[in-house]
Amino acid sequence: MINYQKVNGDFDLGGKVAIVVGGAGGIGEATARMYAKKGAKVAIADMKDTVDEVANSIAEEYGVETTGVFCDVTNQESVDSMVNAVVERLGGVDVLAAMPGYVHLAPAKDISIATIEKHINVNAIGVFRVCQAVANQMIKQGRGGKIVCVTSQADFIAINEHVGYTMSKAAVVGMIKVCALEWAEYGINVNGVAPTVVNTYMGEKAWQGEVKENMIRAIPAHRFAETDEIAAAVLFLSCAESNMITGEDLVVDGGFTIY
Repeated sequence: MINYQKVNGDFDLGGKVAIVVGGAGGIGEATARMYAKKGAKVAIADMKDTVDEVANSIAEEYGVETTGVFCDVTNQESVDSMVNAVVERLGGVDVLAAMPGYVHLAPAKDISIATIEKHINVNAIGVFRVCQAVANQMIKQGRGGKIVCVTSQADFIAINEHVGYTMSKAAVVGMIKVCALEWAEYGINVNGVAPTVVNTYMGEKAWQGEVKENMIRAIPAHRFAETDEIAAAVLFLSCAESNMITGEDLVVDGGFTIY
């Protein structure tokens, strides 16, 4: 059962432990910083060798306990080791922001099956691997929790040359719905945040030149999103204020998909 808590609008995470997978940069780092600002202990889980540097920077800026942990979401042993390390160092886990990502754009007639498989392995199976491991820890703890996955506007609309990315993100939306249904009895909310193009390394890699200009013109807000705007949506779905929301995919796209 997902319990009712009086909504006060504080979006407080004091006393909570949050894991941010993909937290060493981009949306992940912005989310980790927002969690820390709201009082959470934060674990930065990433394959980047800057995990400790980012964790230490957040600890220094916000005065919260942090840890950096290597995590390869395509490897079960790595994921299990990460969760165990977080529990040992920070005392449990209450919030998971799952946002590892891979994108390679190519026409559907040309893209290799190996590239499709990499999209699925990182963006879909990798995300589920993390969600499952953390959910089992939350169930063991018996105090519920919040799981938020970063999906994409591409999970429900067609975007040119996005076939591998779209397949993987659409799979995550299906996963979110099933996990939300099954894990509600344990007090666990499972949701997604679906951004438009975000000004990150991955966004710059995928959108350049005339294609970028055309995309910006097609977005009613007439710009791409910034990482803190996506992090704010993730924060909302990570707090008690969103206890009555589960199994949803919150679109943050500047109006792109209203057409």
